[in-house]
Amino acid sequence: MLIVGEVSVKIGAILALKGFSLEIKKGEMVALIGRNGAGKTTLLKSIMGVNKLTKGSIIFENLNLDNYASHSRAALGIGYMPEDRGLIPELTVEENILLPSWTLKQLDGNERLSLVYKIMPELKEMSDRKALLLSGGQQKMAALGRALVAGTQLLLLDEPFEGVAPALSQRLGEVIRGLKKQNLSIILSQSELNHTEDIFDKQYVIERGENVI
Repeated sequence: MLIVGEVSVKIGAILALKGFSLEIKKGEMVALIGRNGAGKTTLLKSIMGVNKLTKGSIIFENLNLDNYASHSRAALGIGYMPEDRGLIPELTVEENILLPSWTLKQLDGNERLSLVYKIMPELKEMSDRKALLLSGGQQKMAALGRALVAGTQLLLLDEPFEGVAPALSQRLGEVIRGLKKQNLSIILSQSELNHTEDIFDKQYVIERGENVI
């Protein structure tokens, strides 16, 4: 489904990715492991088109993503959950979740929302609350719900457990484990493997922007 082929990316004067490669098949869940600053977020943002490649290629479903702007990549069925959640504070939980469907007309917002609420019924209970009133863990869940609306094929989850209280972290782990039943491809970045280790089909370790064998 996705082939990241020896990509290099410069952030300012710094070479943040140095020939990094990764592959994921349909329905696989892949762990991207690396310390803070190793290049995990840079890679995920590069897949989304936020960062421009200086070398290499990213192929999604036989399409060269170099030919697609960032918003067009979301339209291909790629959902992204950033580490900082990226919610709009003044919008409600439901409005934040539905955001992708407002711009991606091929999505049935009600259908995707129903799926999100089926997977995470606790989000329905807080659907009318503004995002700024949520705890950090609740915001992570809302951000995951939003990513699920757009991510009909591939999910990119950047440090979903970072800064989350243990109880909500465990719940997030249950939700992500359950996503395997949705036949989604998922790349999940973490600083280290934890209680979710058993859910991954394979893992890639990144250090200083390079593959670690």
